[in-house]
Amino acid sequence: MIKKEWTNPKVNLASAIIGAAVTLAIGLLVGLNWNNIAPYIGFGKTVAGSSEVKDWSALNEVYTALVGNFDGEIDNTKVIEWAKQGIAAAAEDPWTVYMTAEQADSFQDSLAGKVGAGIGVSIRKVDDYVRVVRTLPDNPARAAGVLAGDIIYKVDGEEVYYLDSDEIVQKLRGEAGTKVKLTVVRDGEEKDFELTREEINNVSAEVTYDGDTAYILTTRFDKDTGTIIEKEAKTFADKGIKKVILDLRDNGGGYTSAAVDLLSLWLDGEKAYEQKSKIASDNTTVYTSRGKAVLKDLKTVVLVDGGTASASEITAGALKDYKKATLLGETTYGKGVVQSMVSLSSGSLLKVTSAHWYTPNDYNIGDSGLEPDQKVERTYDDINKDKDPQLEAAKKL
Repeated sequence: MIKKEWTNPKVNLASAIIGAAVTLAIGLLVGLNWNNIAPYIGFGKTVAGSSEVKDWSALNEVYTALVGNFDGEIDNTKVIEWAKQGIAAAAEDPWTVYMTAEQADSFQDSLAGKVGAGIGVSIRKVDDYVRVVRTLPDNPARAAGVLAGDIIYKVDGEEVYYLDSDEIVQKLRGEAGTKVKLTVVRDGEEKDFELTREEINNVSAEVTYDGDTAYILTTRFDKDTGTIIEKEAKTFADKGIKKVILDLRDNGGGYTSAAVDLLSLWLDGEKAYEQKSKIASDNTTVYTSRGKAVLKDLKTVVLVDGGTASASEITAGALKDYKKATLLGETTYGKGVVQSMVSLSSGSLLKVTSAHWYTPNDYNIGDSGLEPDQKVERTYDDINKDKDPQLEAAKKL
């Protein structure tokens, strides 16, 4: 990766749009937008008639020139790995990436919530830098004084500000009980923290209650997310629930099948989304299940923000199109593509954009995201003071 120059920016906390998801530092890897289990476990597509590079001599020319002129040792294994990354980068698509076996294992663990030991922060790229969007309660980062809005600058003395969130996550993770030195930039100044990693419990969904309102928090779309919420939703009538608040803030997505499971609680056999691809002969329309829509008549508010992405946007978009919910918060991330996982040799994977998805009203969000019906901001300062004006506004609707 080419290292960009550090510009030591001032952090404008009041203007930054952040979310309040409860996740470990699994970063956004925004776009964990899977069709089904098959891509996740490594079944890819073979495209008939796809073009091939017939002549790789130009690459060999560069390699030969490098080996012949470089005053040092060249690791041929790294040559191959960097070449694979370069091939994926040639797609000029931010969601299409090559992963080593180690990166792929970590990615899959993150999707399943197996986050292991860390420092207890949720991070996301905002304004070109990866920032802390929330510290988790009763975890090392919050206890040490790390704040929402802090830019992740160094890990163990190594500059990481130019890396993506998933790469920084790898450096923050480790064995429980081990120490990590974190350097952040806050208001243009560096601050150092020495933290001891702890095991993190990272559930994908939970339901809590406030009078006749049910609050559903989802941090990602895991394989069992829909099942967890469905089980609880079946008890709403007995509990006298009259309103639902679905919190999708800072939820970067996951299995689209889990999003469809969740939508099936509001939509009875209706279209969830449509998938269109240049490499497929037919478009694919995905429908919700029948007979599960126990929430279809309940007033629903969906909380969204700049970290609401992929499968979360599919969920919010469908509920908005069918007028089953009011979207409240901030503009969503904007990821209207579907990805597949192609299994490669030695456990490596290619995460590749294979299609674009459209809401039931045939809208593809592209990079623009979904606009909330009611815009309410939540600043870094709100987060650090445990204030949630978005949730409070949702309670009043």
